[in-house]
Amino acid sequence: MSTDVRSPLDSVRRVARFTAVMYKPHYLLYGILFVLALEGTAALVSQPEIPWRPSGATVLRIVVVAFVLLYLRMVDEQKDLDYDRVHNPDRPLVTGAVSAGELRAAMGAIAVGAIGASLVLSVASGVAIAAVLAYGVFLWAVERRSAAVRDDILLNLVVTYPVQLLVAAYVLVSAIDTGEVAAEWQTAAAVAIFAGAFLQFEFARKTSRERRPGEHLYSNRLGVAGSVAAILGFAALAVAVELVLVRPWEDSGARALIAWIPPALLLIPVYGEWRFLRSDEPEHPILPAVAFVLALYLALIGQALVCTT
Repeated sequence: MSTDVRSPLDSVRRVARFTAVMYKPHYLLYGILFVLALEGTAALVSQPEIPWRPSGATVLRIVVVAFVLLYLRMVDEQKDLDYDRVHNPDRPLVTGAVSAGELRAAMGAIAVGAIGASLVLSVASGVAIAAVLAYGVFLWAVERRSAAVRDDILLNLVVTYPVQLLVAAYVLVSAIDTGEVAAEWQTAAAVAIFAGAFLQFEFARKTSRERRPGEHLYSNRLGVAGSVAAILGFAALAVAVELVLVRPWEDSGARALIAWIPPALLLIPVYGEWRFLRSDEPEHPILPAVAFVLALYLALIGQALVCTT
């Protein structure tokens, strides 16, 4: 009789390898740009008379969000295990490169660290990040118990997307408490920019020209035309909300120039859909969707730096 007993150090190495495989550098880049762009945009639209610059609190929020995104990646790996056994057999949890117990231990350590770091900023910051972590576990429980949530991709999106809103709420609540952002209606409205940008990427990465029963694709439910319309619609929503909040027509000179960049970026998803519809490739191109998100976030950061006075 043999037992598989691993030392804590060996488990740490296995979790580190999982992180290297499943938490790609673009996840980290996304977390950094997301916090900077959201905080900067909220500062611009809520208190434009006060110059916005990333602070020590901003850096700490970036660190917390980066680790929480890893935590949510670990949750996804466990809640999608049955699906991955069929469609993604090379995933670390499927192959045994890491165990569920090791992921749960790492999640516990991340949760303690994230809440503790956030409490340094404010009590409300700690409560907000705890809500994100709790919702991640709630999603895991819901998907285990509800076949409808697991199998209906649109229902799954309705149930799972709020975790992104909770991450945004954490950034804004914390930034309000530490003084970078004012508690105005524009602050909350700015979240719609980031929702639109993320959802155009979410639909793009799960769209195919081919109908594939059993796979979680939006195009299986909406058809190719429906998915393309959703991608373009969410991109347009992000830019439309940004224009309403920032009102670039009221600026001049360098401020006006940088403030009009987001509408120009709509050419990226338009090109992506044109390329997809003209191509014979079954998979939707993902690079235009990624490029739109990253370019928009960079434009928003630059705008916040230039247009706050």
